[in-house]
Amino acid sequence: MRRILVCALFLLLGCVSFAQTEADTPASKEDVERYLDAIHSHQMIKDMMVAMSKPMHQMVHDQFEKNKDKLPADFEAQMTKKMDQMMNDFPWDEIIDAQVPIYQKHFTKGEIDALVTFYSAPTGQKILREMPAIMADAMTAMQPMLRRSINKMTNDVQEQIAQMLKESEHKAGSLSSSPN
Repeated sequence: MRRILVCALFLLLGCVSFAQTEADTPASKEDVERYLDAIHSHQMIKDMMVAMSKPMHQMVHDQFEKNKDKLPADFEAQMTKKMDQMMNDFPWDEIIDAQVPIYQKHFTKGEIDALVTFYSAPTGQKILREMPAIMADAMTAMQPMLRRSINKMTNDVQEQIAQMLKESEHKAGSLSSSPN
């Protein structure tokens, strides 16, 4: 009886150990691809690009309105078309493929399995459905802050350049007027 219990215990520990080892193994390419399929990565990118294009188009429109007198009448239409074409031409499949080894580096098979389980559930699916709108709203909310920061950085750099040029001219002027 004791032998049977010991054998059963070893068998049980061996199964637990095997299961734990399998879950702790690095994720395979197939595991990551299963995850990318579960999150509908291709569709998510398309949806995000559509959602993000609205604030980008608004930025072009705002620039056009600000500089209307200096820009050609078809500037906005040309820039919108060019932006949309650049987004369509982006190598999204290559970018997704490049993510596979990164996920393999950072996640185990068990973690990928848990992610697939989560994103296959209703809450995970909702996150995936809502993410493009969340990103678009975030970009819209960030635009004024980004513009202020970019304008401040641009002004600061321009002031520094002007100051350095002034100092350089001053040094050059004092060198040419000093007696040799």
